[in-house]
Amino acid sequence: MKIFVASAWPYVNAVPHLGNLIGSILSADVFARYARLKYGNENVVFVSGSDEHGTPIEVEAKKRKVNPKELTDQAHEYDSKLFLKTWEISFNNYTRTESEIHKEFVREFMLKLQKYIKVEEDEIPYCEYDKIYLPDRFIKGTCPYCGFEDARGDQCDNCGRLLTPKMLINPKCVLCGRPPIFKKTKHWFFDLSVFNDKIEEWIKNSPTMPDNVKAVALSWVKEGLKPRSITRDNSWGIPAPFEGADGKTIYVWFEALLGYISATIEYFKKIGKEEEWKKFWFGNEVKSYYFIGKDNIPFHAVILPAMLMASGENYVLPTVIAATEYLLYEGQKFSKSRKIGVWIDEAPELLDVEYWRFILIRLRPEERDTNFTWREALRIVNTELNDDIGNYANRVLSMVKRYFNTEVPPLITEKIKDEDKKMIEEIMSSPKRMGELFELGKLKAGSEEILKLAREGNAYLNSRAPWNLIKVDREEAGNVLNIAVNSLRTISIMLYPIMPLYAEKLYEMLGLSNIENESWDSASEMKIKGGHKLGEISILFKKVEITPEEINKKLDEIRKNLEKIRPTLLR
Repeated sequence: MKIFVASAWPYVNAVPHLGNLIGSILSADVFARYARLKYGNENVVFVSGSDEHGTPIEVEAKKRKVNPKELTDQAHEYDSKLFLKTWEISFNNYTRTESEIHKEFVREFMLKLQKYIKVEEDEIPYCEYDKIYLPDRFIKGTCPYCGFEDARGDQCDNCGRLLTPKMLINPKCVLCGRPPIFKKTKHWFFDLSVFNDKIEEWIKNSPTMPDNVKAVALSWVKEGLKPRSITRDNSWGIPAPFEGADGKTIYVWFEALLGYISATIEYFKKIGKEEEWKKFWFGNEVKSYYFIGKDNIPFHAVILPAMLMASGENYVLPTVIAATEYLLYEGQKFSKSRKIGVWIDEAPELLDVEYWRFILIRLRPEERDTNFTWREALRIVNTELNDDIGNYANRVLSMVKRYFNTEVPPLITEKIKDEDKKMIEEIMSSPKRMGELFELGKLKAGSEEILKLAREGNAYLNSRAPWNLIKVDREEAGNVLNIAVNSLRTISIMLYPIMPLYAEKLYEMLGLSNIENESWDSASEMKIKGGHKLGEISILFKKVEITPEEINKKLDEIRKNLEKIRPTLLR
């Protein structure tokens, strides 16, 4: 089985915030790390990249009188370091839309769609003040269906309906707030209507697609898919390859979606296996997982599969599109201008990055918008990490050291009691349940299994009380601690996708090494036998003793310092 993992490409005009991170890149990384344990490193490819083209960059470059690439070079380098070094994101390839391989692939792919492309005159919003044509997301107004006053030119975030700029009531340019005029211009349209029934059949029959993705895709289909313009009147982008399309570029959303394929091609070219990319895009033995925010569902559940179908190639369609709802910050939407939220270059200055990884997975908004609060974040660290997992590990390992001189006691079969059997069953079943949830894109739900096993372990110790048993039956006490040590090995493997460094630390305390070489299925086995020596034991997690007020004060200082070093585009 080949597993393709992708996260939505972050746009480089801003540093991602915590909501962006959990919506795509961090979620994809956690799943990719799980998949490598489950299916083997060589069978998993995880890609993404910086989305660099389009109007925002072009406008900013004009303001600063520089080439757009000068701005995106700096932003891409800054974001790449944050993802790869600071946040431990395990990409096989983190690339960019300015990659020559990407640009060449997009132009070649677009020519394969010509059977479904038609040229039409269209009235496009034009801002006379900023002197630019306004792409769909650069115009806002009131939704004609639900009355939402902040609807975009392509979709209403409130009711999810598909829109066009001309449908908006009181449309305004998002750059200057002025009403645009509409100018006639020629564009190339991809006729989605041809694929209406095919998309409906595919999405309805998918046994793995999440319900929120199905609902959005089917609402588009119900409205009736219509031709969508794939060209824009921007200069900063990939030149459209169609005859007569001089001066036009490919709409950033169409080209960014194709980046999933081009990034895979680029990765295998880098490692000298140029044809291997096809094993992750064609055939029955491929599963593909996309991690995105809910506002990107239509593009991944409708436009991407339609393009893949239209290409004439048998590309594998998405297996799971794991789309999160919104993460709010203390009850409000993230806002850079109003300083509401935490950005991914700020967060590591406040808490250990691996604590953040765990917090965000535990708060992942899988079924509804979720509110991040400092109170809850600190509870997760101090209660779930420290008390539930860390305290359990410390209790078990300390007793093995105290009673058996750090040597794991053997499991004596004839001394196994019903409570022992129940705990062994939890060890055997927890990784399987977690894996099944992960493969449906339910990472938060899957993470519950780690906590459940740790809590069961703590309850098991309290019930069996090996500190008392050791006085009357050393072998029976040894059984309890053997089982508990094995449960810690299971916990370390289950924790690895979320907190790789701390999982490795726990694994090493157990006297084991190279956790990344473990297999997921082996987490269900009682692998540590009697006579095994533990490693050096230390405290696994520490409580965070800080108030939300102190955090906010510290955050203000961090922001002042970062403003001096962030690239021009990201300030």
